[in-house]
Amino acid sequence: MRRLDGVQVWVSSVDAVKTGADELITDGSEEIGKLCVGGYCSKNCRSSYKFGKQVARKLRDVETLIAEGVFEAVATEVVPERAPEPVADERPTERKVVGLQSQLEQVWTCLVEESAGIIGLYGMGGVGKTTLLTHINNKFLESPTNFDCVIWVVVSKDLRLEKLQEDIGKKIGLVGDSWKSRSAEEKALDIFRSLRGKRIVLLLDDIWERVDLTKVGVPLPGPQNTTSKVVFTTRFIDVCGSMEADRKFLVACLSEKDAWELFREKVGEETLKSDHDIAELAQIVAKECVGLPLALITIGRAMAYRKKAEQWR
Repeated sequence: MRRLDGVQVWVSSVDAVKTGADELITDGSEEIGKLCVGGYCSKNCRSSYKFGKQVARKLRDVETLIAEGVFEAVATEVVPERAPEPVADERPTERKVVGLQSQLEQVWTCLVEESAGIIGLYGMGGVGKTTLLTHINNKFLESPTNFDCVIWVVVSKDLRLEKLQEDIGKKIGLVGDSWKSRSAEEKALDIFRSLRGKRIVLLLDDIWERVDLTKVGVPLPGPQNTTSKVVFTTRFIDVCGSMEADRKFLVACLSEKDAWELFREKVGEETLKSDHDIAELAQIVAKECVGLPLALITIGRAMAYRKKAEQWR
């Protein structure tokens, strides 16, 4: 609870009057010592008269404060300030970005420093596009930027604009049955009005065909809108063209060195050292994964406790 401003002023006045009254009480014993003739006369009339006026003035101050000390409310509940909403929602991902760190930095630099408005990440399935996009999303929580909002939407092969609108609407506070019942055109207008003028990053994962962002309601990045960015992942370079990407990055398979590092991490040193033949067999298995992170991770975890060489053959 916090005292109201008017009450606090009154309490401060009371404290000041009390301090003055305490001083008068202290001085009063000295004035009493100056009295004579049974207390009816003073040895120093001037001093006693002056002291009497001070006492009378102080009593009037007390009466005034008593009259003013009637309040309908004396305090208000202090509502703690809410912590600001994070610019992005953290997403689960692998702890390390084996083989993707350099590309992560390239895309990040392009995203926050360059004028490119639409950025495409393309490559074959299982190569790590979603992992890269996830780390980009989470990096907004670690590195301060001027962006107001980061929106993550999974598109997938079955493209439905209504689902995109609903996912974006949840992030920007457009919820409720009344909003869901609006037409696609009305939703697009609501989304556009909400996002217009804001610095947003829209992350679209797994696009298989062109997404008409104007029909969704997303303000398109361009000469008239340099504050918004769109980053998407796709398996097809043609989609980068149909999305009119300003920059595109090929997410390639891992090098043999990075592939072995990732596979080794998932299998674990304990298993690799449990049999002198396993390390050599593990390298053969890693090569058969042809640098695909998804395959390396999945098989590496499956072989983590296979500590006999025959289990690897």
